[in-house]
Amino acid sequence: MSSPKFASEISRLPKNKMIGVKVENIDVLIANLDGKIVALSNICTHAGCRLSGGTLTGTIAECPCHGSRFDLLTGEVRDGPTARPLRKYEVLIEGERIMIGL
Repeated sequence: MSSPKFASEISRLPKNKMIGVKVENIDVLIANLDGKIVALSNICTHAGCRLSGGTLTGTIAECPCHGSRFDLLTGEVRDGPTARPLRKYEVLIEGERIMIGL
């Protein structure tokens, strides 16, 4: 991972929740999937809505605007209308800090 950037504190992210953060002007979705922290683009590849305003069920995030569903472990699309996956970022945990590689 090249030069990881601070994204959030683990205490802000309870298990099975997701939040949106800005890291160097990039809109990032961070999710705690039953203890596994993942980071992906927070912008739906269909119409540009923020996924952090949607719902999380298991490892699947649903966009609040048009219902596209993404697997947060891989970024892959599970249901459309979008056909493009989310960009995934590397995650590094340093103590209580969530760091991501952009």
